[in-house]
Amino acid sequence: MESYEKDEIGLISDELNQLAENIQEQVFSMQRLADEKSVLAQTAHSAAVMEERQRLARDLHDVVSQQLFALSMMSSAALRVFDLDSDKAREQLNEISEIAAKAQGEMRALLLHLRPVQLSNDRLCDGIIKLIQELKAKTNIEFHASIDEVENLSKAAEEHLFRIVQEALSNVLRHADAGKIRVTLTEEEDYIYLFIADNGKGFNPHKERITSYGLKTMRERCEEVGGIFKIRSKENEGTYIDIKIPAKGRG
Repeated sequence: MESYEKDEIGLISDELNQLAENIQEQVFSMQRLADEKSVLAQTAHSAAVMEERQRLARDLHDVVSQQLFALSMMSSAALRVFDLDSDKAREQLNEISEIAAKAQGEMRALLLHLRPVQLSNDRLCDGIIKLIQELKAKTNIEFHASIDEVENLSKAAEEHLFRIVQEALSNVLRHADAGKIRVTLTEEEDYIYLFIADNGKGFNPHKERITSYGLKTMRERCEEVGGIFKIRSKENEGTYIDIKIPAKGRG
């Protein structure tokens, strides 16, 4: 009887050991799959980022090329009529000045999109501050910034917010003709708040521009991390973007 019980215990022990080995192998397999998924996700993300940057660069390059061609043609025309019709030449020079200003804005936006699009090892507040300092040095826009450190935000949410700021500032450079931009980042009562405003020419949010690629992408990025995206704008009264994202661990 005792021998039988020992055999039973031995069999159970062997089965438990085998089960432990199987579980350990499953754990290793799961870890390997998780690592592979992480690598694939990073590769896909990098490819998507590169594709987006290349598309934006192509679009902006095409726009600037068209504007420079227009400048060349109009300058030649202005020179031809300068002595014959000074008023006409003055009108063309004013148009040239406007096109040159737009081309300059497009080029600044192009440089903004060609800069690194990820925070790397920077915190969100540091990344935004560096971005604003860079634009201060390259533009005549007056910036008012209040950027707090935010602790309770996932890395993915930080990356999305940083890209939203980039896209919003690019839109201002390209379309708003603004002289002032305000950016604030705060954390209050389990939420992260991002506010971006400019005093530019604004637009009617109910028309087609609300669905433009930039605004659509910003909204999608915000909603992907559980946030709420609101935009207010009125012609000749600037544009205001309000973003509210739950802090990490909420809910």
